[in-house]
Amino acid sequence: MANRRGKRRFGSVRQLPSGRFQVRYQGPDGKMRSAGTTYASRREAERQLSLLEAKLVAGDWTDPQRAKVKLSEYAAKWITERPELRARTVEIYTGLLRRHITPYLGNVSLGKIDTPTVREWRASLISAGVGASEVAKAYRLLRAVLMTATDDMIIVRNPCRIKGAGEEKPDERPVLTVAQVFQLAEMVPEHLRALILLATFASLRWGEVAALRRMDLALNAMTVTVRQAQVELDSGELIIGPPKSQAGLRTVALPQAIIPDLRRHLGNFTDPEDDALIFTGKRGGVLRRPNFRRATKWGETVAKLGVPNLHFHDLRHTGNTFAAESGATLRDLMERMGHDSVRAALIYQHRTAGGNRAIAQAMDGMINNANPDDDDGAAGTLALVG
Repeated sequence: MANRRGKRRFGSVRQLPSGRFQVRYQGPDGKMRSAGTTYASRREAERQLSLLEAKLVAGDWTDPQRAKVKLSEYAAKWITERPELRARTVEIYTGLLRRHITPYLGNVSLGKIDTPTVREWRASLISAGVGASEVAKAYRLLRAVLMTATDDMIIVRNPCRIKGAGEEKPDERPVLTVAQVFQLAEMVPEHLRALILLATFASLRWGEVAALRRMDLALNAMTVTVRQAQVELDSGELIIGPPKSQAGLRTVALPQAIIPDLRRHLGNFTDPEDDALIFTGKRGGVLRRPNFRRATKWGETVAKLGVPNLHFHDLRHTGNTFAAESGATLRDLMERMGHDSVRAALIYQHRTAGGNRAIAQAMDGMINNANPDDDDGAAGTLALVG
């Protein structure tokens, strides 16, 4: 009697010595696989083979063996396979995994993580009192890891599908007035006064201003060039390297009003070598953030200023706001802030006009207008707030 089945074009079914039937097929990567289980009859096995073929054609096939991998193992590998990540980013991701993801989902197989599981995990974090910003960061990391699992055909689709779960809605940060900026500069130790002014009016991050060298300041041209940034890890290790994006490499025009302060600082507190750090600790060493906070008595100082919740990063926020109020274009703001995305610049932009030098000149106007009776810019402002 002729074999009516004929030869299958996809996969094969064979009977094992046990009497049960096994499915074998070639995956999209060219490797031969079994269905992961056996079947009581040939008909069941062939039905499963047809389903597998349909999934392959539709692009819904996933690797059954890799789907058994635990999330903790896959996520750790996900981090190590991204050598382009900065050391601080690796530290942040590792911390999020350790604190918020692994304790809840670490032992769960990738193939068993579905949207209800993710929703329950997120709710558990919120119930445990984890801050909204931290929950959003953990969610975004989990979503990125599972998106790669989707790309790797380990899961069919990313189960992180909770609308708005990855969005952060931080509280509105304070913006200082020009007078308050100069008042704050007066309240800190003399060797840190120029740091306050430069961080604010050049919109610099802490890591950027702490890594500046004498050669980065061109006072005659009234510019500062950001070439590198300092990153301090939780372990205390300091890493000096390029800014985190290409846009971070930039030259920023400075307002004339702060040039005398910068010139005085270079003369009194910075070594003469071109590669000498502009800002250092009291004993001439690398300036670290904790040392800066202690030296300035930051919490006590900003409380006296009347802005008790002021963070150092709010100085950059203040400078960005001043720049936007000058009428800078979106492109000008992006270049000054060191961003390669329009998103952050759009937050500050109010109207379009001017350029990088126009921003600095507008800041000069703000500083001088803080005390219209004194033509000496910064000195006049200090008289006003002192």
